[in-house]
Amino acid sequence: MVIKVFIANQSGSTAIKKKQQDVLGFLEANKIDFKEMDIAAHEENRKWMRENVPGEKRPQNGIPLPPQIFNDEQYCGDFESFFNAKEDNGVYAFLGLTPPPGSKEAHQAAIIQNGEIPEDKEILENIGENKTAKDEEPPHQMVDLEDAEEESRKPESPPDGEPVEKEDEEEVDES
Repeated sequence: MVIKVFIANQSGSTAIKKKQQDVLGFLEANKIDFKEMDIAAHEENRKWMRENVPGEKRPQNGIPLPPQIFNDEQYCGDFESFFNAKEDNGVYAFLGLTPPPGSKEAHQAAIIQNGEIPEDKEILENIGENKTAKDEEPPHQMVDLEDAEEESRKPESPPDGEPVEKEDEEEVDES
């Protein structure tokens, strides 16, 4: 299976160029094999793309704009669909590919398929969570109860520096 991304290398639209780069950059970064199909330089690519985008997926003017994504002959979607799949951690399913083991998408697929969380400990860990970050102290301050009580018994000092005695408060039995 080959992912085909139909692009226009000579597009005058900055928006189309950014969308194309987003798709291609993601595929490259995730080491997903793909083939760029330039519709600006090759008329047969443009014709094939336009004929194979399903009617319900075509824009109102009827002419689909790049990038359009296919898995061999199977239509995957346009940039909007790709972006939504990326946001939902579902790009591999969107492309019709099996997600790599240990990925967040593989974990989600296993839950959906089995209806439960897999027992594999590596998958159970939060993907993207740094192990050293888990071992660090929590961001909130831990206060020892004895230190807090001792701190509350200290006399308060007024601005001129002379200690002021606190009135005796009722002691509460904390046992």
